[in-house]
Amino acid sequence: MATPKIFDSEYKFCLILWEHEPINSTELVKLCRERLGWSKATTYTVIRRLCERGVIKNENATVTSLVSKEEAQGAQLDELVERTFEGSLPAFVAAFARHRKVTDRELEEIRRLIDEYEEE
Repeated sequence: MATPKIFDSEYKFCLILWEHEPINSTELVKLCRERLGWSKATTYTVIRRLCERGVIKNENATVTSLVSKEEAQGAQLDELVERTFEGSLPAFVAAFARHRKVTDRELEEIRRLIDEYEEE
């Protein structure tokens, strides 16, 4: 099953949820007011929409995620690579490397990840 789409403002909400879940919806409203400047109505609208799409659940005023941060990031990355680089991961990596200085430590970590992937 594909990961449901999470839009930018919803992703910011999800970052708060992932950090604090499970969380009471009243407490989540307070955090969204503090961090995002959202009203109570806006927060509850986002909760309802994400529940409808299967991203989160709200049972007995306790909100938890059904989609992990890693799943959401992966889906966003897949969409970016498909839309912008015609599905080519090497083209994405090449563009990324040309426009951002990659440190030796980052290169080492990337090599380790590739090695682990090849071993699977």
